[in-house]
Amino acid sequence: MNRNILEVHGLTKTFGALLASDGVELEVREGETHAIIGPNGAGKTTLIGQLAGELRPDRGEVRFAGEDVTALPAPARARKGLARSFQITSIYPGFTALENVMLAVQAHAGHSFRFWRKARGESVLCAPAERLLEQVGLGARARAQAGSLAHGEQRALEIAMVLAGDPRLLLLDEPVAGMGAEETQRMIAFLSTLKGGKTIILVEHDMDAVFSLADRISVLVYGRIVASGRPAEIRANAEVRRAYLGEEADA
Repeated sequence: MNRNILEVHGLTKTFGALLASDGVELEVREGETHAIIGPNGAGKTTLIGQLAGELRPDRGEVRFAGEDVTALPAPARARKGLARSFQITSIYPGFTALENVMLAVQAHAGHSFRFWRKARGESVLCAPAERLLEQVGLGARARAQAGSLAHGEQRALEIAMVLAGDPRLLLLDEPVAGMGAEETQRMIAFLSTLKGGKTIILVEHDMDAVFSLADRISVLVYGRIVASGRPAEIRANAEVRRAYLGEEADA
């Protein structure tokens, strides 16, 4: 059995009177795709923010690869191999797709080029960026301006930028949000190629994507994990079906 790469114990976060994370307990095994689902307002974004280091919990502990990282900010966690994408795509629209990924490669490698124009010709940046674009299906769009890409292509570009850091754990916040059916299927197919090679935490509303990709699923309701298990177990959980999947218990 794979060891846990992420362990969360008693994670609690409040915003005034709102209890956004209520003693969250979560374990993610190395190499698995672990989906976190829940209704709007369940606290998914708050939980991801705490896992990434963008929010400090009021109480509780986050352990990554055996190390207590609770007090570490997001950049320090990213250097340790924990990286996230965002619900709203975060790219540089005025640069080409290739330049976006080259910037991500440069940031991870710690290069300090004095002028961006000169950096464009650096094979140490260009070659890995081109490989990543091919990997996410954007090889033919490398020279296109990022702002002109279709929504699904921009989501793929952002994931290529995240992969530039060669993370051990990917936090993907609604990667198929706003996509049409065809774009969604392309993204699911791409993410399937990462299974086993990368540990992924997938926060997603699209149940087709969740049940196609997840090895295990945790259900978050009112800031608390109410169920965790394999997809078949979650489908069969009457409480989950009533509260979230919109099915009758005897369906």
